[in-house]
Amino acid sequence: MTDTVQAEVIMSFLVSEELAFRIPVQLDFDSADPYAVRLTFDLPGDTPVTWAFSRELMLDGLSRPSGEGDVRIEPSGGGHLSDVFISLQVGSERALFRVSAPPLVAFLDRTDRLVPLGAEEVCDTLEAELDRILSEASKAG
Repeated sequence: MTDTVQAEVIMSFLVSEELAFRIPVQLDFDSADPYAVRLTFDLPGDTPVTWAFSRELMLDGLSRPSGEGDVRIEPSGGGHLSDVFISLQVGSERALFRVSAPPLVAFLDRTDRLVPLGAEEVCDTLEAELDRILSEASKAG
């Protein structure tokens, strides 16, 4: 059995300088995969889209620009707990979202109470599988 943390936040999907849509986004954390958070975007007229990325990336992005490649998170301004921009990119397509920082902080705090950052452990099944492979390799050699 695993423990999970879930929350829903409202984000602004920034289509252009003049156009933005407010959309619900489901935040999910599962202690079976303690390094990751999942965001499920429910865009109007489209099927929900889920992105998974590092929990630490989300935390870092609250206070400074963070991430490389497909996922970038950064505060919108210099103020403490300002809004946060989340940029997601696939190929040449990019989606930009703006969200208030306090709900993200509350979500991350709940994940930290469940599995403290830095105290993540590899799941038992992976550890058992590695032990089996190493045991078989030592017997064969």
